[in-house]
Amino acid sequence: METIYNRYAMGNELKVLLVEDSQLLSDRLLELMSDINGVTSIGAVTTEEAAIRAIDAQHPQAILLDLHLKEGTGFGVLRHINTMSRRPAVVVITNYALPQYRRQAEVLGARFFLDKTQEFERIPETLEALRKEKLSS
Repeated sequence: METIYNRYAMGNELKVLLVEDSQLLSDRLLELMSDINGVTSIGAVTTEEAAIRAIDAQHPQAILLDLHLKEGTGFGVLRHINTMSRRPAVVVITNYALPQYRRQAEVLGARFFLDKTQEFERIPETLEALRKEKLSS
């Protein structure tokens, strides 16, 4: 299944879209998000095109974004986000934490850039910080 949507996100929760091509990691991240108070996953997609459609339809407040997707790239998703007037916060999660990828992601507006293999445990605290930021704005 390409897209999984949860249409029951509450108004005071941080709505997060997951863009990840690994089903195993996607399942783990969705479970992790379900354990974070105030964070709701509104969907999981595996391609650049599906991510763009989901962003336009669901208006997430945050995106967990892998750079290497089944089709397309996370950089293409970031370029699309840059065309939007209301941009979600983007947390890049990648196994390819190369300096040139980090720079390109930052130039394209990523708020965070995390190495999946070494910084996976930072994902919950990063999402919690974005939720608190949303509540204070």
